[in-house]
Amino acid sequence: METTNRSLRLISIYKGELIVNLILQKAESHFNRAVKQLVRFGWEQALSCIFPVVIFASLAFTKIVPLPFLPRYDWLLLICILMQWLMVRTKLETLDELKVITLFHLIGLALELFKVHMGSWAYPGEGYSKLFGVPLYSGFMYASVASYLCQAWRRLNVELINWPPFFVVASLAAAIYLNFFTHHFWMDVRWWLSGLVIIVFWKSWVTYEVNGTRYRMPIALSFVLIGFFIWIAENIATFFGAWQYPNQSVAWSLVHLGKVSSWLLLVIVSFLIVATLKRVKGKNTKKAKM
Repeated sequence: METTNRSLRLISIYKGELIVNLILQKAESHFNRAVKQLVRFGWEQALSCIFPVVIFASLAFTKIVPLPFLPRYDWLLLICILMQWLMVRTKLETLDELKVITLFHLIGLALELFKVHMGSWAYPGEGYSKLFGVPLYSGFMYASVASYLCQAWRRLNVELINWPPFFVVASLAAAIYLNFFTHHFWMDVRWWLSGLVIIVFWKSWVTYEVNGTRYRMPIALSFVLIGFFIWIAENIATFFGAWQYPNQSVAWSLVHLGKVSSWLLLVIVSFLIVATLKRVKGKNTKKAKM
């Protein structure tokens, strides 16, 4: 009897160890796959960020190494133009994406001209390519956001679920963009607009593909994440003298966290424009195939 009980205990222990080992193997398998997916996702994101990375690298390089013949802002403009040409030439960007990026360049430049005029920030350096105090390379910083969105959209095969009607999206994007101008003369309604974004996109999701597996995320969360990372990028840019806020005129300091809301809204405008153009092109492509 005692021998039988001992055998049963040994069998139970063996089964327990077997189950634990199977669980650990399965967990290890899931962990390894998760790491692989994360690395792949990071790689696709890195490829999508080539244009922004070149801009930041150029800001750092021209800050540390004085270049001859031309002022710094002019060198930055030449580098941005050359990089844009290389992106299209090497087919890292399509001609359709170049059209979207050019639109963002103009939208950003208009905002820059107004904000610098109102004293929101300044470009203290010299440059032949400055227009009303704004160096023309600044438009490429907005264009680089569009470049990232377009490339990430294509590389990750992004799709939208429960996307609101065109009229709602276009009106919201226009209201957000106009508030960047009107809040200087009227009340700032950015928080009302932020709340409206949450309401409008409450049921909307973005899906993306990594190594054949599709994932999804609430669109509102994607806005917040992109806006936060752009705020980090803004700190890097101001550190290397891309532009200067009034509180940074004496010495560099962190950009106020409240600027996240501004970048969040700007990202939303960018995303809404890219999403709308992608959907319009998708519908036209389907009609052409029919």
